[in-house]
Amino acid sequence: MPRIALVLHGSAMLYEIAIASEIFGIDRSELSPTGTWYDLVVCTADGAPHPWLAHLPTTSYAGIAHVDTVVVPSSDDLDDNPDPELLDALRAAHDRGTRIASLCTGAFVLAAAGVLDGRVATTHWMYAEDLARRYPQVDVRPDVLYVDEGDVLTSAGKTAALDLCLHLVRRDLGAAAANGIARRLVVPAHRHGGQAQFITPPAEPRSPDGLAPTLEWARARLDQPLTVRDLAAHANLSTRQLARRMRVELQAGPLDWLHHQRIARAQELLERTDASIDHVATSCGMGTATTLRRHFHRVLGVTPTAYRATFRLE
Repeated sequence: MPRIALVLHGSAMLYEIAIASEIFGIDRSELSPTGTWYDLVVCTADGAPHPWLAHLPTTSYAGIAHVDTVVVPSSDDLDDNPDPELLDALRAAHDRGTRIASLCTGAFVLAAAGVLDGRVATTHWMYAEDLARRYPQVDVRPDVLYVDEGDVLTSAGKTAALDLCLHLVRRDLGAAAANGIARRLVVPAHRHGGQAQFITPPAEPRSPDGLAPTLEWARARLDQPLTVRDLAAHANLSTRQLARRMRVELQAGPLDWLHHQRIARAQELLERTDASIDHVATSCGMGTATTLRRHFHRVLGVTPTAYRATFRLE
C-alpha cells in the first residue's frame, strides 16, 4: 500500500493537517481497486506523537526516507525558518524521486528546501507574490488551484488542499476511489487544477440555482453531440454569457468542461464495466475508439486499456 508521511513542522496549521489525515489516514480500502488504502505516518521534529494526531503512528523527520509520498501542510508563520533537519530530509527525498506535495503555504517549506527550483508552483493567492519575491527561481502561478508536475505538487489555499489530496487519490487509485471519498465528505469530486498532469473535471457551481440544472442535463447526454449553443439554450443564456458564467463558477469554458466530463465518464466506465473501448467511446461522446484513445492519452498520459488494467474494480 502507498506509504505517506504527513510532516508536522513547527508552524503547521490544523486545517490542512486535518484534510490530509482525513483523506489518507482513514482506512477506505473498500473504495480501492487494490483492496488496500494508504499507510499514513506522522513525522515530527522529535518523533513524539502530536496531540492533534495522537491516534496515528509517529516518527521523526528521518522517517521521510521510508515513504512513497511526503505531504507538507501550510505554515502560519512564513517568517519562521524551517527546521534544517526537515529541509535536508526533503532534499534527500526529492533526490531519491519521492513524490512531495505541499498544501497552501507549505510551498514555502518546499521552496526553502530547493525542491521547487525551476518548477511551476502555486500557493495561497495572498502569499503568491511573497513566494515569487523570496524564491525567484520558482515559477509561481497564483491563479490555479493546484499544480502537478509528477513528483512535485503544490496547492493553493484552504479548500484547494482538499482538491489536491483528492487528485492524489485519483492518480493512485482511480476515479471511483476519489469520487467515493468526495461523496462521503459531501464535496465536489474533482476540480480542474490548471496545471495538472492528470487533469480533472471542474467543480460544480456552488449554488443550486445557478448552472447546475444545465450541467446535470448535459451530463445525462454526454453520448450526444452537444454544442455550446445547446448548453446556452438550455441555460437560457447567450453563448457569451454562458462562457463567462462557467469561467467564474467552474474555472473552465463550456467546451473544456464538456471535454473533461467526457473523459471522466470514460474513466468511470473503464473502472466499473467490461464494455469494449468502442462502446465506452460512444457512451462518453468521443465517437470512435481512435478518438477516445487520442484524447484519453493526451489528458491522462495512458491508453484506455492501460488505465482499465490499473483501476478496474473487481
